[in-house]
Amino acid sequence: MAKSKTAYVCSECGYDSPKWVGKCPACHAWNTFKEFTVSAAAAPKSGGAASVAGLHREHNRPLRLTDIVAGEEARLSTCDTEFDRVLGGGLVPGSLVLLGGDPGIGKSTLLLQTIMRMPDRRILYVSGEESEKQIKLRADRLQGASSALHYGERLYLLCETQLEHIFDQIGAVDPELVVIDSIQTIQTEAVDSSPGSVTQIRECAAALLKYAKDKGVPVLLIGHITKEGSLAGPKVLEHIVDCVLQFEGDRHYFYRILRSIKNRFGSTAELGIYEMNAGGLRPVDNPSELLLSHHTEALSGVAICSALEGVRPFLIETQALVSTAAYGTPQRSSTGFDLRRLNMLLAVLEKRVGFKLGAKDVFLNIAGGIRISDPAMDLSVIAAVLSSNVDTAIEKGVAMAGECGLSGEIRPVTRIDRRIAEAQKLGFSRFLVPEQSLKGLDRSRYQDIELVPVSRVEQALRELFG
Repeated sequence: MAKSKTAYVCSECGYDSPKWVGKCPACHAWNTFKEFTVSAAAAPKSGGAASVAGLHREHNRPLRLTDIVAGEEARLSTCDTEFDRVLGGGLVPGSLVLLGGDPGIGKSTLLLQTIMRMPDRRILYVSGEESEKQIKLRADRLQGASSALHYGERLYLLCETQLEHIFDQIGAVDPELVVIDSIQTIQTEAVDSSPGSVTQIRECAAALLKYAKDKGVPVLLIGHITKEGSLAGPKVLEHIVDCVLQFEGDRHYFYRILRSIKNRFGSTAELGIYEMNAGGLRPVDNPSELLLSHHTEALSGVAICSALEGVRPFLIETQALVSTAAYGTPQRSSTGFDLRRLNMLLAVLEKRVGFKLGAKDVFLNIAGGIRISDPAMDLSVIAAVLSSNVDTAIEKGVAMAGECGLSGEIRPVTRIDRRIAEAQKLGFSRFLVPEQSLKGLDRSRYQDIELVPVSRVEQALRELFG
């Protein structure tokens, strides 16, 4: 009778070891090895869990690179402009996409309404967390709130957690798209461990990858995240999949942001914005109107920046509050902006411009709750901080974009034409532009907005405050 064997697997990277070790040789993490018992009778003879798909293909032979014909592969549109933009134009046949996010953020809702926009496709939705009635109630709510969502006669629902049974139903339905909700609930008989363990996630993901590549069917996976915000399971899960999407936002607000962390078929700089309402997630075509407040009176400590995420420009409010330090030690707090970069900009203001902020608290907030890493935010951060410091509002209708150097110079930013065009479209009358960015710019296209070139921080402050 075959004996069971014991293996130790690193919970961080999935490294296997026949005995317990304190420090992982692969990722160098301490005390991450967990013990798993693998039944020899249940273990497959070859191929691991990937063999459960029952897929076989001939042995590959090496080909000369010149003999390979690579054409533009047709993508599968999800009929959702935001989702397609983040994916790089749609789903690539045979791709494996992983969607992660906080609990209750709307991952299942996003994928359910996405496949309901594709009624002509044969789709299999596999859920290991909810019952059929729960999913049907959500689908009824989504369909009742939007006329663009339909069930279709080719949308199939399966509530199952056993990987072998899932592949049996995949063979019977022969879908054009498979959705797994979620990968942490799926388990295979080839591994004797609980669902969500490192080995189960790795083997199930490998089997789904083999199916996707052999059959050319895209597979969407929903993944849990840890309390630190990283995807739960081994790091090898992110290496296996073709695309990793992060769905983020505050559940107490109405906006959601879809980012691409890894994408083998497109850019990772794209951003999708959704508005959460009673009828599901609504794609936001013009995020500038969503992120800008519509105050009639001018407020101090507020500056408008034309930021860029990928190739998509949008205007966003930078809010700052400067006050006398109440507890002796000044505080520096930033929401949505890098705190280390804020400290650098405050040092530039003190050294190059002469403003003494060492004894004052500085709080910075990017309106809308989104996180911005665009260097062009520097100029608006400086303007908002000084506006709050002198308690003088910046004139309405003024937008800006520019990177600040350590010597106080305003450096050029990329795609300045798109930034100016977005501000002009929303009715802004003035735009502070880095002087070097105006070289080669066709200024005749911007008749309705005044372009103000600036080369130093002090020059920009004179234009704003006189």
